[in-house]
Amino acid sequence: MAALTNYAEARLLNYLFRTGNVYVALYKTNPSDSNTGEEVSGGSYARQLISFGDPTQIADKGTIKNSSDVVFPVATAEWGTIAYVGVTDAATGGNLLAYKAVTNPRAVLISDRVRFLSNEFSVEID
Repeated sequence: MAALTNYAEARLLNYLFRTGNVYVALYKTNPSDSNTGEEVSGGSYARQLISFGDPTQIADKGTIKNSSDVVFPVATAEWGTIAYVGVTDAATGGNLLAYKAVTNPRAVLISDRVRFLSNEFSVEID
């Protein structure tokens, strides 16, 4: 298979993540390519809208990063340990577009708030 050019990587990233609304989802288990992981539910959890900036090349990978903070609601119940994050094309249901393991899985307790600061959440393709 031929490798994608930097131009093609940027076009794909723009199309998938910048032409419509996309949302961050939190998972307790690996969602995998078939989106079968356990997403957080209850306790005021809701996927959050995310906006991405222009694609760039980082370490020869097409990369986009969030252009503003993503802030989840305050947890009103324990959400469990967040081990994966994903990007979906809908606030509920929809399709999983990308996912990855978090660097430091963390238990979300009552009154906690999950947030990703600007430029902290990225999606890469190579």
